Amino acid sequence: MKILITICARGGSKGIPGKNIKQLNGQPLIAYSINIAKEFAIRYNADIALSTDDDQIKKVAAKFGLKTTYKRPAILATDTTGKVDVLQDVLDYYERINHSTYDYILDLDITSPLRSINDLEEAFEMLKNKPEAYNIFSVSPAKKNPYFNMVEEYKDGYVKLVKQGASIKSRQQAPHVYDMNASFYFFCRSFFKKGFKTAITDKSLMYLVPHVCFDLDHPFDFLFMDILLKENQLDFNI
Repeated sequence: MKILITICARGGSKGIPGKNIKQLNGQPLIAYSINIAKEFAIRYNADIALSTDDDQIKKVAAKFGLKTTYKRPAILATDTTGKVDVLQDVLDYYERINHSTYDYILDLDITSPLRSINDLEEAFEMLKNKPEAYNIFSVSPAKKNPYFNMVEEYKDGYVKLVKQGASIKSRQQAPHVYDMNASFYFFCRSFFKKGFKTAITDKSLMYLVPHVCFDLDHPFDFLFMDILLKENQLDFNI
């Protein structure tokens, strides 16, 4: 069983400039993903790949033990590039230089570092125990529910619930829904053979993260996560 761990870090960031190497509680954000990747790699004899178009990110990653000869093509480093295309390209590169075929790909998103090694191992076991599944990704309970308090605007200017169905008069009556918190994704090789372009397929699994977990989209998110870490407010180790 061969596993490739991918850490993808595009240079441009508009929401939080330079976020991939921005200091979070005393170390660059990317370091959190590198550290847990190294721990998982030791346990499963996995390889670790960095996908970046940015030389400064590459230098910072190297300081934490992640070096690479790969550089992401410019065509895969735009605001509209899909993550799966990025993964496919770096997977092809590492299989070529390592003369190896990987059975699983674990992608660790730099901007969602609130994960534990236990999370990764439990999710991996779930995927292996469901041979027909293509992938598994991390989720958290959604703050809003499309069956109850999420609306979309139609062409006539009026709004309706995102999910139509039986009348639901309270949040407790609504079906459970989840946010994809972007922390990690495991992919089977069959996922890439099928040519999927997004992480959601007809045979995708989810891993419900049992602790606080969110990604960094806004400077406020970064500040909040920094405070959580500095004040030691997490009930697990990252």
